[in-house]
Amino acid sequence: MSESTTQITFHDMDLSKEILRAIKDMGFEAPSTVQARTIPLMMDGADINAIAPTGTGKTVAFGIPMLEYVQLQDDCVQEVVLAPTRELALQIGDELTKLAKYIKGCRIAVLYGGQPIPKQLNALKRKPQIIVATPGRLLDHMNRGNIRLSGVHTMVLDEADEMLNMGFVKDVTKIIEATPKERQLVLFSATTNQDVLTIAWKYQNNPVEITVEATKEDRPQIAQYVISTEQKQKMDNLLYLLDADVYQRIMIFCNTKFMTDRLTSDLKKKGYDAECIHGDIPQSKRNVVMSDFRKGKYPILVATDVAARGIDVDDVEAVINYDLPEENEYYLHRIGRTGRAHKHGVSFSLVTFRESVRMDEILRYMIAKPLPLHFEDEVLRNEDGTAFFDHI
Repeated sequence: MSESTTQITFHDMDLSKEILRAIKDMGFEAPSTVQARTIPLMMDGADINAIAPTGTGKTVAFGIPMLEYVQLQDDCVQEVVLAPTRELALQIGDELTKLAKYIKGCRIAVLYGGQPIPKQLNALKRKPQIIVATPGRLLDHMNRGNIRLSGVHTMVLDEADEMLNMGFVKDVTKIIEATPKERQLVLFSATTNQDVLTIAWKYQNNPVEITVEATKEDRPQIAQYVISTEQKQKMDNLLYLLDADVYQRIMIFCNTKFMTDRLTSDLKKKGYDAECIHGDIPQSKRNVVMSDFRKGKYPILVATDVAARGIDVDDVEAVINYDLPEENEYYLHRIGRTGRAHKHGVSFSLVTFRESVRMDEILRYMIAKPLPLHFEDEVLRNEDGTAFFDHI
């Protein structure tokens, strides 16, 4: 990337005063790499297929052009963002709402499964110009006749690779085909796969390919450690980390809903302020838990992989893998919850002898692909100077 690209400012992008004011309120001083490369292209109307690391500001990258496009006097749905999970949809909706803070008459609705249809119908009666939705719920509303996409100007598929991997190919295809052929289609992914390439080939018009390698300025600064342990010692190792009082906001990942509930209960019994989220917890409660965690009402969040991707909490200081993930890619998504917004982060993996084979597989996976991560060379030590655990 050229030096001139890295030095571009938001004021260079011919943005409205309302957007510039909102950006300032949100604390952004300069665009990230993905924002600097994406915003001008979207403003010119180009279809885009972007591969970019997590935590680099993709929502703002597509959110700013979408808000600049909106015709406030027009009540039809003009902009659509599809997201693979409820949590990510809510996060995107929140970010777009902040960006639209000074745009009077701009209406945004977030639609996702698990929320009552009548509540969403009330939101749709306000005639939102921007819809953020999970594919299944948006298609449900379309089939009920609650939403028409004939006036859509721009459609964004965020985390397109994950969304299509989750089995939403048919739903996404039906939604795209309900929009005008001349609409703008923008795909954002952390990786690429055949389904993403097929969607791009079939529905995009001369797309611009963007690959954003994590620069020193953009990439998460994450020190990663492995703690060799026995299964019965995992809790003791976890408490050692928690009792160090070094980290004020921590996410702990487990593989199952049962283990997530059990670990949270055990931590509470031992006096730790912790809450959990997983797929069996009602969406309304998950929303409250995530909101309280963002606000710092408690320091520890225990979660399954429902929170490994798309949850944006800028000041998570440490991630702990109580269980190693079953999918290699989820290791990156988990530890990517820390080290965000140009801050340093740290991850710990509690690995038994039986899990060491999985850890080796994860390491080979990480070595085999370009990583959007920075590796520190520090090793935490006991008081006698010996290493407490091994650095990756």
